[in-house]
Amino acid sequence: MTQFWTVRRNADAVLAVTLLVAVAALCILVPLLWSLDPVRGALTATFRPPMSVIDGQLHPLGTDQLGRDLLARLGLGTAVSLAIVLSASVISVILGTVLGMLAGYYGGWLDIVIMRAVDIQMAIPFILLILLIVAVVGPSMGNLVLVLGVTGWAIFARVARARTLEVRELEYVEASRAIGMSNLAIIFRHVLPNIVGPQTVLLTLDLPRLVILEASVGFLGLGVQPPTPTLGNLIGEGRSFILLADWLVLYPGLVIGALVVGCNLLGDWLVRRADRRNA
Repeated sequence: MTQFWTVRRNADAVLAVTLLVAVAALCILVPLLWSLDPVRGALTATFRPPMSVIDGQLHPLGTDQLGRDLLARLGLGTAVSLAIVLSASVISVILGTVLGMLAGYYGGWLDIVIMRAVDIQMAIPFILLILLIVAVVGPSMGNLVLVLGVTGWAIFARVARARTLEVRELEYVEASRAIGMSNLAIIFRHVLPNIVGPQTVLLTLDLPRLVILEASVGFLGLGVQPPTPTLGNLIGEGRSFILLADWLVLYPGLVIGALVVGCNLLGDWLVRRADRRNA
């Protein structure tokens, strides 16, 4: 009976890992092993349904409006989207963690300035801010990574500050000050290790937001520009032909759904696991 409940408690983690591994396999193996070009197509092979065979070549997910293989485009598009999302998340985590630790440890005017910046950031809807900035600086992969990263740091800063306020009052931190250890050394040797866990859990819960934001920007045509595929612009291109070729929207949507559900389930499982340890 104990093993049964253990399996039930870990079911979310198993499903999450399964979904994320499937997406990772898609974006890694397809660009490496699939022989068809994701950019070039044949106008004589447009809108072929899944499992079509054209000139002896199987197209498991069909072809698009330009005769390009959808599996090849989906594999590359998933890789590009994940590269954008993961790069942006690294920027958000590093920027938010550093600023949050500085605000929580030093306090005073620095804390006030950083926290007011956090309040302003959180008050503006993310999607409107991102669309405004991308429209001004221009659509490109680098600009999108930078914008997503810079606009997502606030929530990490809040968590880092709250945890720093707790850790800086602990006895071993006071002892480190007493023996003359510098503030920066205390921050990175004692405060930072206590923040890594909460920030990792928060990252898994924040990744779905980045996935949806990146897809939304690509769908509106302000992300990575065609012919380079992303999950968002694949759906954006396919929406005009949804009644004729629904698979152009279906499969990218399933990948986005798998990413969002997988990250959310993994984050929820990590939160429950942390709660059980603290209980």
